[in-house]
Amino acid sequence: MTSDTAVDQSSTHSGGGRPVIQRDRVVIRFAGDSGDGMQLTGDRFTSETAAFGNDLSTLPNFPAEIRAPAGTLPGVSSFQLHFANYDILTPGDRPDVLVAMNPAALKSNVIDLPAGGVLIVNTDEFTKRNLTKVGYETNPLEDGSLERFSVFPVAMATLTRGALEETGLSKKDAERAKNMFALGLLSWMYHRPHEGTERFLREKFARRPDLAEANILAFRAGHAYGETTESFAVTYEVAPAKLDVGTYRQITGNTALAYGIVAAGRLSGLSVFLGSYPITPASDILHELSKHKSFNVTTFQAEDEISGVGSALGAAFGGALGVTTTSGPGLALKSETIGLAVALELPMLVVDVQRGGPSTGLPTKTEQADLLQAMFGRNGEAPVPIVAPRSPADCFDATLEAVRIAVTYRTPVLLMSDGSLANGSEPWKVPDATTLESIDPKFATEPNAPNGSDEFWPYLRDDDTLARPWAIPGTPGLEHRIGGLEKADGRGSISYDPDNHDRMVRLRAAKISGISVPDLEVDDPTGDAELLVLGWGSTYGPIGAGARRVRGMGKKVAQAHLRNLNPLPANLGEVLSRYRTVLVPEMNLGQLSVLLRARYLVDVKSYTKVSGLPFKAEELQDLFLDYLNPHSIEPIRINGVHA
Repeated sequence: MTSDTAVDQSSTHSGGGRPVIQRDRVVIRFAGDSGDGMQLTGDRFTSETAAFGNDLSTLPNFPAEIRAPAGTLPGVSSFQLHFANYDILTPGDRPDVLVAMNPAALKSNVIDLPAGGVLIVNTDEFTKRNLTKVGYETNPLEDGSLERFSVFPVAMATLTRGALEETGLSKKDAERAKNMFALGLLSWMYHRPHEGTERFLREKFARRPDLAEANILAFRAGHAYGETTESFAVTYEVAPAKLDVGTYRQITGNTALAYGIVAAGRLSGLSVFLGSYPITPASDILHELSKHKSFNVTTFQAEDEISGVGSALGAAFGGALGVTTTSGPGLALKSETIGLAVALELPMLVVDVQRGGPSTGLPTKTEQADLLQAMFGRNGEAPVPIVAPRSPADCFDATLEAVRIAVTYRTPVLLMSDGSLANGSEPWKVPDATTLESIDPKFATEPNAPNGSDEFWPYLRDDDTLARPWAIPGTPGLEHRIGGLEKADGRGSISYDPDNHDRMVRLRAAKISGISVPDLEVDDPTGDAELLVLGWGSTYGPIGAGARRVRGMGKKVAQAHLRNLNPLPANLGEVLSRYRTVLVPEMNLGQLSVLLRARYLVDVKSYTKVSGLPFKAEELQDLFLDYLNPHSIEPIRINGVHA
């Protein structure tokens, strides 16, 4: 088995009449047609695993099309779950167990299954017609091509129909529950709890109790099949992880981000307004926030991206926490209004959940290719702070930091998540709300003219932050002009004066560059590593897992991760200068590397990947070893291939 730490120990004991193998970690992948419910199956197995107390990380992978032709390769949907009895960092490189619901799922996923891996196949779908659809000339279950795996053929559809025969459901409706049969079987194999799943199904189908009971019957049938069949000689057990004491829940990045927005509203005392146009993979933030009106949250599903950001900026002018969410194509459409927010100097949170591009690109796949757009993608000199979470759970803390910067410095802030963070999940230690630091909007309440008059100067700046005052419209005596035309320093009237424009441009830039961000922390256990691997965003997990493996081999490697990308940490230049080699893996063509080379004149080595999938720990392990081997020729790689 592969592992984040390249260590996997197992022991065997008898339980319930069958041997039980103890594992440190397991990676399971559910794969089937996009209509087979693989995302629901994976999510339910994940929820029960979280309730059991394992550490976990997930990777949903599904097509962008609403419904690709059934049984075809483009229509395959999969869900991978890595769970362990210790702290893990990634959803795993390769599955130890692959559940394939049809030939297309088998063909597109079996390449990742290592020799000796467990393969559970729904044999009912292996018809001549379905095999031909995906290019199988012979049935792989019969031609010996799968002999290197432990194959378990199961007629899931037939067994599910049999279990539901007395419910009165049609054959078609009964077969739809075969994903619950698969879930029951895997829950038996890995000793997962089942009460939560049955409760979930009754709640999900509350209006159709007949469907709820049918799915529960299918789930129980899968569990009973595992208990009674002689096909499975052993079961497996992964003990709970030893996590810090606290209350935990499973959370996706989008949900954590939405909770961060709600918490920021409470901590600042501001009403929250989300103006957003639905776009994959950011739409779930809109869906989640719409459930929390009781926390003074207003959600507006706009007719387009421009309307969404315009409404958020209008809400910010009115004294609310204005938020808009999008992905790369939508960020491009929002650029003019973000530039207006820079000129108005109003706080606004802009969330970019990155996906594969360009244009529509790969809506359901992940990428980090919007960094330069976030940094420079507006007309004129319009700098904005950029914050990037590193994991699904970290989306909560990163959101609080982004809002704190926006409110304190009166600026739009770009929060850069991505598809793998948005849809992936992990345990989240629920924070004690009383320990979260408040965010003071410090609204202007009275005239502030330095000449002692009763005038209000909307662009008179704070000495420390260079932020201008935030005055709620309607506050007596604080009437002021807004708009995209350049403002006179201090007074805020329209100005075409060249010297004033130069001063205002430099002041806005100085405000952003002067934002206080934490110093970069470096994980360098021995203190004398010569290779520093620097990442940002969702590369944190794969880089950390690769570094663990290399260190386990006795090699020295340092790791650091950037949350604040604009401004960069003040000590970054000094950190870069300490290491002989600085390596930056990115899911783009080297955008952070370009910025670091230009800013610090350091010969940063770039390793890039734009396949729509995250880095694998094994892939980065091999890369790190290449750089640590003094006898090797330094590799130049694109997408993991030597150029």
